[in-house]
Order: sequence, then structure tokens, then C-alpha cells
Amino acid sequence: MMSTTTAIAWTDATWNPLRGCSHVSTGCDHCYAERMAARFNGPGMPYAGLTRNGRWTGEVRVVVSALDQPLRWQRPRRIFVNSMSDLFHPAVSDETIGNIYRVMAECPQHIFQIATKRPERIGKQWASGPNVHLLVSVEHQRAAELRLPLLLNAAAVMRGVSAEPLLGPVDLTPWLRQLQWVVVGGESGPNARPCHTEWIRGIIQQCQRAHVPCFVKQLGANYVDAPNGIGGPQAVSDLMPICRLRHPKGGDMTEWPEELRVRQWP
Repeated sequence: MMSTTTAIAWTDATWNPLRGCSHVSTGCDHCYAERMAARFNGPGMPYAGLTRNGRWTGEVRVVVSALDQPLRWQRPRRIFVNSMSDLFHPAVSDETIGNIYRVMAECPQHIFQIATKRPERIGKQWASGPNVHLLVSVEHQRAAELRLPLLLNAAAVMRGVSAEPLLGPVDLTPWLRQLQWVVVGGESGPNARPCHTEWIRGIIQQCQRAHVPCFVKQLGANYVDAPNGIGGPQAVSDLMPICRLRHPKGGDMTEWPEELRVRQWP
């Protein structure tokens, strides 16, 4: 499944040479890709056998016909790699990762954006050129502490953070000087968990102090405009005001507080 258009605000297109995944942390609990795959899981459909009872089975499938797709795109664009999987999933062979990296190297006109929750797989083995932007997903402080040191050990020219779905306050300060981009957003979809104004504002301010580009993607389906100083991971309660935005994902910038309207690229 590859698309020349996408609703994802920080990219231009998606490229999915892989299908399938599995949960690795709480950030995966309401996975949008899993919900989409479950819709197309019937016999003869693209994700047949990759989900069971609405959940990933852990099998990852290579879509051979999609491997060379970026080579056919001449116009430069940002391409989100494996929006329906994780390139560094343990079920993906080194050979397959190498084949995908070779395609990216052969397309210097594009910028390839890889997001992973498994940076331990990268190390120095997969050296990313300047057109490969390597992002590690971070949903809360513990995830940042576990994953970001591994990201910084990766052989990459452009390293960044995807703080989405943001489930609590995150202090990126210890690593920001070695990062080139931060994307942040609240959770969307059914049963989306709340995202506080202060959590997003905090990341924006950290990026501004470190002179790192920050991109606020969305406030989420359950955006909480909490008072200043409130925003611990357990601060969300029935007493906190949920702001009902018209956009289902909180992705309409005209509805946001002005200081959150930040969309910068590296």
C-alpha cells in the first residue's frame, strides 16, 4: 500500500514495502495502522492473516511489488517509510532492511522518513545517508530514556523524535543537542487518551531553547487544556476539561492556541 497523497501533515507520501507488526509499548495500544489492517483482513485482502481479533499477529510480510516504487517517482517528496509496519521489527530480516536501504540510497531526490519504536535494532549496521530521516517514537518519559540513547548510537545524519501519541510530559533536554527534528501530537481514533496543552507546550519550549525544529501535528481527539503547572502522567481525570475540537484528530491549526501553531521542518 503506497500513496502519492496522505493526510499525515509532516509528510507528502507513504511507502509500505512491509505489512504487519506487533505491540511493543503502551504507545501501541490504539494503533491506527492496526485498526486499518483489521478492516482489510478478509480472504484475498491486503492484510489477510496479519491481524486476529483486531490485533496484530506479529507476522510481517514483504510486499515485493512495492519495493521499487520510490524509483518511479521523479518529483522530490517526503516519504514516510512503512506507515503500516516498523522497518526494524524483529520479524524483518537483515536482507529485507538492506534492500529497502538500497532503494532509499538510489533515490537522492526524496527524503525518506523512518519512525521506529525499536532503535535497538539499528546500531551502526544501517548507515543512513542525508536523505534518510530516522525518528524514534516516544510516548512518555520512560520511552524517551530507553530509546533515545539507542537512537544517538545509530549511524544517521538526521535523527529525530516522534512524540506521538503523547501520553505524558516528556523532557527531551538531555538529548536535544544531538537531534535535528521533533514531531509531537496527541492520540486520535476511538478511545483516544487525553493530551494536555502543557505537555505539547513543554516540548515546543524545549525545542526553541535548543534551536531544534519542532512540528506540532495534532492536539488529538481528547485535547485537555489544563491549567499551567498541571500535566503529570496521572493528571488526566474526569475533573479536567476536555476541549471538544471540531477536527476529529485536533489537526486544524485554526482551533489551537496560537503558541502551539508550530510547524517546522529540519
